[in-house]
Amino acid sequence: MLIKTERLRIRRVRAEDWQSIKAIWESFNLSIYAQYDMPHNTDAADVRARIARWANAGSGIEHMFFAVCLGETVIGYIALNQRENGHEIGYCFHIDYHGKGYAKESHAALFTYLSGQGITRLTAGTALLNLPSVNLLKKLGFKQIGTEKVSFYHDDKGKEIVFDGGIFELIL
Repeated sequence: MLIKTERLRIRRVRAEDWQSIKAIWESFNLSIYAQYDMPHNTDAADVRARIARWANAGSGIEHMFFAVCLGETVIGYIALNQRENGHEIGYCFHIDYHGKGYAKESHAALFTYLSGQGITRLTAGTALLNLPSVNLLKKLGFKQIGTEKVSFYHDDKGKEIVFDGGIFELIL
């Protein structure tokens, strides 16, 4: 499967994408927004194994992992996992490609494809302080349907660092 937009190609993740995704995670880990997400392990062996699992997910709709490519360069990925009432979506783009509209362009094209596959509901979670992610979701038509307290890290005294996460929904 291959989706083409004006500037991008979207395809299923391949095992050989591991180095590109490792670079995406390394750039993300340096971002101020990394504090609002689970840590991304960037050990080469771990990334290679994880991306191999993504590539082996097959062509079904239970777990889907898409590479977003500019030319031959993987600049980001979009992951979807089936839940009770639809699919939960996650995404990450290399920091060098932020602010250029690639995330919005790739998501919009992928949503058209997903709708054709019978997928009708998407959910996403993001920190409410992660304004670029919140703004992307809103531009894509997601509506905030709730909030939750989230924690991925502890301070130097072992106390959880808690932030407000938004729960967003899109009906395709």
